[in-house]
Amino acid sequence: MPVRLRITILFATTVCCILMVVCATVYYFAWSNRLNSIKTRLLNRASYTNGLLSQGNIFTSDLVVKLDTSITGMVRSKEVQVFDSNDQLVYSFSDISPELMSIDSELLQHVREEGTIFFTKDDKEALAVHYPSSGLLVVSATRDEQGKKYLTQLKTTIWISLVGGILIAFGGGYFFSGRLLRPVKQIADEVNEISAGSLTRRIQTGKSRDEWHYLSETLNKLLNRLQRSFEVQRQFIANASHELCTPLTSISSQLEVSLLRSRDAEHYRKVISSTLQDVLRMSQLTQSLLEVARASGSPGGFEIEQIRIDEVLLQLPVEITKLNKQWSVNLDFDHLPADETKLLVFGNQELLLTAIRNIVINACKYAPDHQAKIGLHVLNGEIRVMVADNGPGIPKDELENIFLPFYRSAGAGKEKGFGLGLSLANHIIQLHNGNIRVHSDVGRGSVFSIYLPQAGSNFTFNTSARIRKGLEVN
Repeated sequence: MPVRLRITILFATTVCCILMVVCATVYYFAWSNRLNSIKTRLLNRASYTNGLLSQGNIFTSDLVVKLDTSITGMVRSKEVQVFDSNDQLVYSFSDISPELMSIDSELLQHVREEGTIFFTKDDKEALAVHYPSSGLLVVSATRDEQGKKYLTQLKTTIWISLVGGILIAFGGGYFFSGRLLRPVKQIADEVNEISAGSLTRRIQTGKSRDEWHYLSETLNKLLNRLQRSFEVQRQFIANASHELCTPLTSISSQLEVSLLRSRDAEHYRKVISSTLQDVLRMSQLTQSLLEVARASGSPGGFEIEQIRIDEVLLQLPVEITKLNKQWSVNLDFDHLPADETKLLVFGNQELLLTAIRNIVINACKYAPDHQAKIGLHVLNGEIRVMVADNGPGIPKDELENIFLPFYRSAGAGKEKGFGLGLSLANHIIQLHNGNIRVHSDVGRGSVFSIYLPQAGSNFTFNTSARIRKGLEVN
């Protein structure tokens, strides 16, 4: 069902319910007021008749009849019957019909017990009142044709109003829902016109600060993120293609030159050795790209568990020495808390080790003494891992780019690498709801601070399953 129709039905239903309640209330009060008015007039008529007949020495029955005939102010179209203590009819009057309303002894007895009873009989509304002081029981009745006619007219008016109100509600709801949803259609049309080749376009937000303005701004923010993602992706593909083409060009060139004429064994050995180095470089790059893809929120994800972060850091000295015997790691655990549970984080141990290892590799690679210093501190709800070096430092204008794939600082020099290590490390830490902050002084070194939430803090993963080992890249 279209949203416009649903809104119309909801609006019309709401209006219909309100109208029904209002109409029912109006009719009830009109009916109640008429009934109370009839009761009051019948009671006044009964009291008037009892007052006259209780003075039998002054007002005879004939005189009371003449008075009833001449007085019409209390009740029009009235009927009065008066009974004594022996249930004998002592007085009657009627200008409604020649036949009086039948009153049985059971009803009379009930009136004497209750005092006053209102009832309906023979299309007449009657009030029976017992007066103990005079011993008389007066039954006053009437046909309120005018009041009933008024209620009938009121009922007709209410039904017409109700049906008309419902029709107006449907028409108004359909009209206003169309106007309400018009910005949604405009937004949808503008979004449909945006493609991968036109991500620079943005949705018109308008001047009114309403929900549609908020929706447009949200979609524009999404488009900004998509545009940045596409730009990063294009740059990533371009860099990857360049890094793959370079060794391929070198391999093809060397092989073509070698095939131009016969060479000695030593020359072929050198060509094969050089070609092997290019192949290994291509293999390393391909492996690095695959690992970046696996850690980028693919459907695979990873498994998590509670991990002691100090136990992860204790693996680094051996891991780094295996990569290069000249590299070393200095661990500073002087400020560990007495409560070991404060060192627990939720995460994947292999991924966290890979992320920290890639940062440590960069520190050792560019530091003159090839040494990285690692500190561990527990803050309020967070764990901070600091990796410091005394390398050349990173210029301020390059700090915002160091986590981009394939980006290499101008100070990298001749050090080999693809510029993927920090990018992967940053992505892994973000997957663990953490972040990396960098402080660097040119000529003095850099400090990478990794912040991770403690296991006791609010923390959720959006990924599951497993990524295999071997994620470090440089």
